[in-house]
Amino acid sequence: MSAPAEAAPARIPVMIPWLGEEEAQAAAAAVRSGWVAQGPRVAEFEAAFAEKVGAEHGIAVSSCTAALHLALVALDLGPGDEVVVPSLSFIATANAVRYVGAHPVFADVEPATGNLTAATVDAVRTERTRAVLAVHQGGVPADSHALRERCADWDIALVEDAACAIGSTVGGKSVGQGALLAAWSFHPRKVVTTGEGGMITTDDAVWAARLRRLREHGMNASAAERHASSKPVLERYLEVGFNYRMTDIQAAVGLVQLGKLDEMVARRRSLAARYDTLLREVPGLVPVRDPAYGQGNFQSYWVLLAEDFPLGRDEVLAALSEAGVSARRGIMAAHLEPAYQGHPHGPLPVTERISRDSLILPLFHTMTGEQQDRVVGALAAAAGSGPGRG
Repeated sequence: MSAPAEAAPARIPVMIPWLGEEEAQAAAAAVRSGWVAQGPRVAEFEAAFAEKVGAEHGIAVSSCTAALHLALVALDLGPGDEVVVPSLSFIATANAVRYVGAHPVFADVEPATGNLTAATVDAVRTERTRAVLAVHQGGVPADSHALRERCADWDIALVEDAACAIGSTVGGKSVGQGALLAAWSFHPRKVVTTGEGGMITTDDAVWAARLRRLREHGMNASAAERHASSKPVLERYLEVGFNYRMTDIQAAVGLVQLGKLDEMVARRRSLAARYDTLLREVPGLVPVRDPAYGQGNFQSYWVLLAEDFPLGRDEVLAALSEAGVSARRGIMAAHLEPAYQGHPHGPLPVTERISRDSLILPLFHTMTGEQQDRVVGALAAAAGSGPGRG
């Protein structure tokens, strides 16, 4: 009788949220409380999150896309206004500009970080530029201090898309600290997740009050405030608003996740350092690095393929998939998508190079050394599989 065949190794996912019994109990407690809509847990999460990133105010919303939209509404942007954005970003960054009727202007990025710089913004800035929407891409911090200084010189607003960047730092301080307006994501692929959800942070009390109204249909009194009052409250609708609320169930999960943040970032940075060491043995790969001015949270760990790498990016993804490794293409370029076909833009060579030749490798809190070895082994096999693209 022949020996039974060995079971194939389990497929390695690109990301697994670090969720457990504590989050489940927190969500269940919110359900049992009878208050599941936006309420006291949302307020607690807002305060805790703002304190964590060094902001005066946090405004929880339904997604980071909603946060970006409301930030641009708060700036009173509209038709005729231009907002400089990186094409190298998830498409929501550019879409938020379109939501307010303004015109997104695509700027290129620097090769090392995939982020906007003062120079790349200046290259496309015009007299109609009202704002810059800078992304801390994949958790790699942009040089926000330099961008803020130049935007102040130009008298234009800087909004920070920090969707991926909770736990990242610039100059030893949290990304978003001191920002005019910063937007954050709690999508399942982010370091801190609430399933879905987002946050806006700001130090401006007037903006914070308006943003709280805008997320709840423009009402001057929230549902929680009306419920807490001992007298009837007849709300007014002060302007056209939106339904961008977060639930108390989500916030309960977010509070637990926020308490794990430091441990999660430390673990991700440790895994990234091990990847760095292992990948030194694989020719033709350039891993993402920390910039000189800050540290990333490694929300994503991506590698850039050398021009002469034996396989193209999509072929590498296919080879990894065949080896049981789930990877993803690198950061998209919005100007190459059908939604922005025909949208005018200048040359974007760095954007197109990174978008074409980068891929995101698996990285998650519970990842094992054996799993990392398998990922790197599959990449090494791809690196030795052909004569190069030439």
